[in-house]
Amino acid sequence: MMKNKSQRYLLVTTIIVISFVLDQFSKIWIRNNYKDYVEQKIIGDFFSLIKVENTGAFLGMGSELPEYARILLLIILPIIVLILITIYTYVEKTLDHISIIGFSLIIGGGIANIFDRILYGSVTDFLYINLGGIFKTGIFNIADLSVTTGMILVILWSFKKKP
Repeated sequence: MMKNKSQRYLLVTTIIVISFVLDQFSKIWIRNNYKDYVEQKIIGDFFSLIKVENTGAFLGMGSELPEYARILLLIILPIIVLILITIYTYVEKTLDHISIIGFSLIIGGGIANIFDRILYGSVTDFLYINLGGIFKTGIFNIADLSVTTGMILVILWSFKKKP
């Protein structure tokens, strides 16, 4: 539990901003230097960059929805959820350090992807991991990594015994 309110606000805001900025700079670099669907192997067959513009959500789900449904499900609803999570993260006094970091990563990554959807009509994804047969990821971005890391932290920490 963080006792100092200003330290908490600084931590939350810093993580949100760093997450957002890293994501946006990486996407700008990818958009300016890579063509769509061209794979650039970075570490053998294990790690590649493949630029795709995703109009849907995770793994392109929802990209076939009508425009009004995509706006509602991929912009408006996530904005409402992010506002609620942000308020909760800033004001809930019982949150521990790890939960604050987790929620802040979720907020930063969520804002970054919503920003793209509003500005470009799609989200730029470019990271691909293939560890052979069993473990392959979809194509994702830094914001997705931030949200996923935040979710893992929040979920794992929720199982920790409270004193």
